[in-house]
Amino acid sequence: MRLFHSLGHVLGGTLLIAGTTIGVGMLALPIATGEAGFLPAISIYLICWVFMLCTGLLLLEVCQWLPKDANLISMASKLLGPVGKGVCWIVYLFLFVTVMIAHVAGGGQVLNEILGDKLPGWTSAVVYVILFSPIIYLGTKSVDRLNIALFSGVVITYLLFIFFSYKYVNVSLLQRTAWPKAILSLPVLFTAFTYQVIIPTLMTYMDRNIKKVRLAIILGTSIPLVVYLIWEVLILGIVPLDHLLEAKNLGQNAVWPLKQLTGNPMVFQIGKAFAFFTLTTSYIALALAFFDFLADGLKWKKRGFKKVLLCTFVFVPPTLIALTYPHLFLKALSYAGGYSCAILFGLFPPLMAWVGRYREKYPRSSRLLFGGKAMLSLLIFFIIIELVIEIFHDTLQAIL
Repeated sequence: MRLFHSLGHVLGGTLLIAGTTIGVGMLALPIATGEAGFLPAISIYLICWVFMLCTGLLLLEVCQWLPKDANLISMASKLLGPVGKGVCWIVYLFLFVTVMIAHVAGGGQVLNEILGDKLPGWTSAVVYVILFSPIIYLGTKSVDRLNIALFSGVVITYLLFIFFSYKYVNVSLLQRTAWPKAILSLPVLFTAFTYQVIIPTLMTYMDRNIKKVRLAIILGTSIPLVVYLIWEVLILGIVPLDHLLEAKNLGQNAVWPLKQLTGNPMVFQIGKAFAFFTLTTSYIALALAFFDFLADGLKWKKRGFKKVLLCTFVFVPPTLIALTYPHLFLKALSYAGGYSCAILFGLFPPLMAWVGRYREKYPRSSRLLFGGKAMLSLLIFFIIIELVIEIFHDTLQAIL
């Protein structure tokens, strides 16, 4: 029984990380990387995966230095001071709102397509939120159980999608390359590979067992990498560039062009189901992470009226914005990844680890990433370059 309980925790943690990662960002990946081409896309995938794995392990390292239930606010306050705490609040709120807007907009859109476009767009978005918001109020165990069921749906529909769509892949579409375009997809890639929001919650759920959480991180991030690479082959091999660009301009996800191209309604129907499951697994995991973040930042107990208020803060503002601007799907993901994910989960972990290791002198035995100062400097340099490119690109787009 002990072995079963232990493996259950690791399995649940792995699926929570995979479910958090495989979400709304996946549906945008082929749209974001389409102009670069297949080979540049998978190269930037691997770079981003390694980077986010490293920063996740650093965040876990920081987690073990703080008390139980400490979240990003407490970590930033402890290690980066009042300025770090203030930046963390602002950037995390921006991240949450933008990503949740994308989930509500995308989830409402997919739900409406599943129902045969019988509901107004705003109605389907509201129904989507009402269906899944109560699970957050019930707590981590309920989310874990629902997530296992939803992730099963992800696996089944994904395998079915591969089975019915691989025959439509045109290898010649995978041979085009435009390497300079690959770097511009990093914002959406950061969003697609983001899972670190769930690490503080997992620390509590898995009884602060560092070895188990570390294993869950490695397994939970490897699953999305494989899934994304196969997904990229299928979409870029089926959908020509002009259709990807059209979907990008319309703010649509990668499933949308399949409706016109395959001539097989089964592919599109399975694609819609897959989109629904991927959106929902990450939606509830991210909502749970933000719920815990707010409770930590506001120092509120997660019970009674304050628990209701926390749920209200988590779900209502993003839903209202998504209803007002329903075409923000890709733009919201780009801003979320290019700035919020880059700062919170790219820059903050190595900075906090640096302070903890070399100023606070936490024991070397707690270190979870090799390389010392050289590795931390490399990670910081990489994310600064990404931020500079993103700022330059957004500024240029605004001018033009």
